Amino acid sequence: MENKKVLITDTILRDAHQSQAATRMTIEQMLPVLDQLDEVGYYSLEAWGGATFDSCLRFLHEDPWERLRILKSHLKKTPIQMLLRGQNLLGYKHYSDDVVENFVEYSIKNGVSIIRVFDALNDVRNLETAMKAIKKYGGICEVAISYTTSPVHTNEYFVNLAKTLEKMGADNICIKDMANLLLPYTAYELVKDIKSVLKPETKVHLHTHNTTGTGDMVYLKAVEAGCDIVDTALSALGNGTSNPATEPFVATLKGTPYDTGIDINKLVPINDHFKKVADELEKSGSLNPNVRKVNVNTLLYQVPGGMLSNLMNQLKQQGKLDKLDEVLAEVPNVRKDCGYPPLVTPSSQIVGTQAVLNVVSGERYKMVTKEFKGLLKGEYGKLPAKCDESIVKKIVGDEKIITCRPADLIAPEYEKYKSEMKDYYTQEEDVLSYALFNEVALNFFKWRMAKNDGIDKNLADNKDGVYPV
Repeated sequence: MENKKVLITDTILRDAHQSQAATRMTIEQMLPVLDQLDEVGYYSLEAWGGATFDSCLRFLHEDPWERLRILKSHLKKTPIQMLLRGQNLLGYKHYSDDVVENFVEYSIKNGVSIIRVFDALNDVRNLETAMKAIKKYGGICEVAISYTTSPVHTNEYFVNLAKTLEKMGADNICIKDMANLLLPYTAYELVKDIKSVLKPETKVHLHTHNTTGTGDMVYLKAVEAGCDIVDTALSALGNGTSNPATEPFVATLKGTPYDTGIDINKLVPINDHFKKVADELEKSGSLNPNVRKVNVNTLLYQVPGGMLSNLMNQLKQQGKLDKLDEVLAEVPNVRKDCGYPPLVTPSSQIVGTQAVLNVVSGERYKMVTKEFKGLLKGEYGKLPAKCDESIVKKIVGDEKIITCRPADLIAPEYEKYKSEMKDYYTQEEDVLSYALFNEVALNFFKWRMAKNDGIDKNLADNKDGVYPV
């Protein structure tokens, strides 16, 4: 058998603690081992994007841009990778093309080398602007397919999507299995089929979690089918709702044609450090030990771990936790009604909340969120399949359905944002922080100003994120 070294992206600095500890790891908790991480020999370290940006500003009193610059100053050999939600960037709505382009430019300028970009609906139109900007500013463009299962999401669907994305300029194709729904033998067939239509130089990168306990097997079968790169997390914050653990995967492939070339002895002291960090996160209440357990409900309901906890919180607030089974059974029905969107941010929140409303109100679609209506109207892009026409008629009525690329309807807004936050401006990156998280960013800017001026120590040390104006 031909030797085929498997590459590893470690997610310990981003997805691992986002999945298990609400993205609460601080730069101080990362710093002691950054130089060691740089020496391991990873393909990349996923360290930015996703929810880190929001969490830095909202909870950790960190400038996410400064965090990126610090990471870059230590990670001299290993590329920094980030996760970007296409036209949504890191926020929760579509932004204008000039904001998207500026965000990509400054991400690369501050230290990101690889940008994994995806769209929740797999609408390639929502990826165009970000992909062009990644190529323009010299980044590696890794485009992710949001994996899900439905009557329309066949292997043929995903293979055609991969071919389209490669033609659009993708350097790598990532299969993003955010809910750990991809099963081992399906993974083998899917990777084999996708590899067969791509150019030899286009890498296939697989991302899964271990929520349902199948992640390690999924990776092993994918590697046998020719997968080039996988996402793992050091075991201190690996497995459960996080990604499969790094060390056992490295050990499994050692001495085989797929040997990663990583020395497990280099990982042990780094992981010892993150065990202490995990203990700190657990003591602070950010990490619930339950997230480390296998949860087969994901396979039954296709509800990712984060979405499940969100549904439980919504029901708990209304004193209706006894309705959880009904809500879980309603999720697939709502998903079918709105054209089988993959359940990933923001569609997972939209579908989940609507399922709660349908059950709690006692009548399906008696109450509808503006986001669910927006999903049906095409505000988020083209849905994978045809929606239930009677439900669209009931909710949208005679309002016009958007058939163009949603961002075509958004006028340039970068200069408007810059004008609105000019009193707090210290760097161009501040404009982007404000564009994505208006009030949250302003609160952070006020805290930073107070701290820098030494005006009021209590204000500077405020941990609630609420500041007197």
